[in-house]
Amino acid sequence: MVCGALILQQPTPGRFFAGTSGYSYPTWKPDFYPKSVPTTKFLEYYSSRLNLVEVNYTFRQLAKASTFEKWIACTPADFVFAPKAHNKITHILRLTNAEEFTRVFLESLEPLRLANKLGPILFQLPPGLKCDVERLKNFARSLPSHYRYTFEFRNESWFAEPVFAALREANAGLCLAESEERETPEVITADFVYYRLRKPEYSEAEVDQLSSAISKHRERGMDAYALFKHEDTPAGAFCAERLLRGQSVQVTP
Repeated sequence: MVCGALILQQPTPGRFFAGTSGYSYPTWKPDFYPKSVPTTKFLEYYSSRLNLVEVNYTFRQLAKASTFEKWIACTPADFVFAPKAHNKITHILRLTNAEEFTRVFLESLEPLRLANKLGPILFQLPPGLKCDVERLKNFARSLPSHYRYTFEFRNESWFAEPVFAALREANAGLCLAESEERETPEVITADFVYYRLRKPEYSEAEVDQLSSAISKHRERGMDAYALFKHEDTPAGAFCAERLLRGQSVQVTP
């Protein structure tokens, strides 16, 4: 009797989303937004070319459900919003005794989640907050598991194995942020990857190199998100488009 060869099933490739931190920039006319597109139609047009946007609005205030409903209505089904967590959680309470306000904040995002348009929620910690593993663990344990979370540490004391282990335990991502000031080590701690790309300029070669790294993550079945910094020019939006082309992702118009 001849036994059949063992067939190892390959994981389904992960999804890929790319965009910028915000979209409402009149200075992007006419290079990105056509002159004929009014500011009230910016998101609709943006979502015809890119499939992800980081929401800085939620860092300062709780968004009304009606605001999210408008955004949902004018974007394609596969478009995703990546909110930044409210600064009361990260900068005022600094993750301590923050459970109740975090619950309120997450509830405000429910319209996006129910519409399948909610990406990872970014907790961006202040530069002055040094590593405190127990603080992180206690906060992460309080988070509902049906959202995705990523943490951006802006103090290098956090780049240590106990922190990475705490994130893995919570399936929370280490935000792979880079800027002129610092670069986060590329350590994967969740079932997705979140790049936050803040350098003033990226060459085509740098974008293509990043695309190669993203391909490897996706081959392992991991979703990947990449967000470029907005500037007075739409250079970041064009970099995001190059990444989408490199990943053969077609944006639904």
